[in-house]
Amino acid sequence: MKRNYLTVTTITLGLLLGCSTDKLDQINPNQYTTETYYNNAAELVKGVNAVYSIWQSYNLTGREWFFLHDLRSDEMTSGGGQLEAPRNQILIGAQIPGNPVAFSVWNGLYRAIHRANVVIDKGAEVTDNPTLTKRAIAEAKFLRALSYFDLVTLWGGVPLYTSFVTAVDGTKPRATPAEVYQLITSDLLAIQADLPASYSGADLGRATRGAAAGLLGRVYMQQGDYAKAKTEFQKVISSGLYRLTDEYDANFQEENENNAESLFEIGFSKIGDFNWDGDGNDGGANETMTRSQEYSAIGWRNLIPSASLLAEYEHTAKGDEKTDPRLSYNFYFIGDKFNNGARTLAEGDVQGNAQSFNGTTQKISWRKYTAMYKNAETFYTSGINMRIIRYADVLLGMAEAENETGNSAAAIALLNQVRARKSVAMPPYPTKAYPVNSKDEVFRAIVHERRVELAGEQIRNRDILRWRAQNKLRTEPISYFARGKQELLPIPQQELDNNGKLSQADQNPGY
Repeated sequence: MKRNYLTVTTITLGLLLGCSTDKLDQINPNQYTTETYYNNAAELVKGVNAVYSIWQSYNLTGREWFFLHDLRSDEMTSGGGQLEAPRNQILIGAQIPGNPVAFSVWNGLYRAIHRANVVIDKGAEVTDNPTLTKRAIAEAKFLRALSYFDLVTLWGGVPLYTSFVTAVDGTKPRATPAEVYQLITSDLLAIQADLPASYSGADLGRATRGAAAGLLGRVYMQQGDYAKAKTEFQKVISSGLYRLTDEYDANFQEENENNAESLFEIGFSKIGDFNWDGDGNDGGANETMTRSQEYSAIGWRNLIPSASLLAEYEHTAKGDEKTDPRLSYNFYFIGDKFNNGARTLAEGDVQGNAQSFNGTTQKISWRKYTAMYKNAETFYTSGINMRIIRYADVLLGMAEAENETGNSAAAIALLNQVRARKSVAMPPYPTKAYPVNSKDEVFRAIVHERRVELAGEQIRNRDILRWRAQNKLRTEPISYFARGKQELLPIPQQELDNNGKLSQADQNPGY
């Protein structure tokens, strides 16, 4: 065997030495690269599709994105002892730089940015279809802005990439928050002319002009620039393309996706199983969402609504005019019907902790985004799209902007428009619990209305950050909050270790 091995080796070496090394230095002609692929507008669109795919992924809306936002708010508490340690760290404010949940989101956002930058950079060389090319680049810039908005609000100043990285040493140092916001706002202003007002057919769900204006309104609001926020929100309102759906819960059902209230959502489909390699990476192309498994009454119930959120809803025990229907639209209670009324939710169906509510102790679970069925009888996945921006949020953002710029009467009218939704029909402000005789009282009503309308939509944590920074909160809603630390998450340790432009001195305060 040894002699045979030497003979084969000798023959192989002889063949190699007898060949030109130039012939060995070949590129696979069937393998796509950034240099050989983006030759036309259709290929640019496929590149944009890859950015949407990352936003579907495990790192982002497929799982960890909604967890990270929800764990940072006061809307959630643990459903029981099964909450994993890295998630519990964030829930109680004990997160560390090595937290894998936070790093997963960070990693996903930068993947999206990298893919978007490829489309933006290569699009400058594409000439076959100028209109489609402009749209593809505009979509990529929208998704890049969406990604940077998450990064800057969660971590503050972050490395700022405006072109795709082609070398190991192509990393960037931390930019300032102002520099990150400047890129976001300039992109969202520039792309509105190149994005369609709406889509149809296979393109339904792509970023629109209204989505860019709605996101920019949020961005301006987060910076305290309410005058500019009004301008962007007004574009959405004046377009006439959006309205509140009659049924509140139509916004969280698979059957009513991309409806008249939706400005932008990340698409999912009930096809196949959740695609995850076990290490927190799926590379995109994830078609199902796991929120049902994580939050639902008959799933793991990892996170449940906090007592303070449940108490926020107007109900008869508080002496208000009526019980807010959004309470039952957002949460499942023991005794509720599901599966088209064929089943009644029983105590034995629900694992984990009970909550105090309305003078009783009972198990209450999230209903929003919940599909009460199993995939292959083992896993509660769903094809429900994740709504990122909807018209109710625009109206409530506009109400806040109007109040902050001195027009409280307009703010009250906008709040009442949201309360007047057919399936909600709550009494208009002023109410017994929420008089609106001053700017401060109107702001208190805005805080209330945003909390009950947008519960569990990954919005509350940013609201708290904004209002805290503007010294508007009467009391601190986060029990563990420590000023000078908890405003931001720690920069992931993996980034500090692997980015040659960063050091431990770049870590956020307190970590």
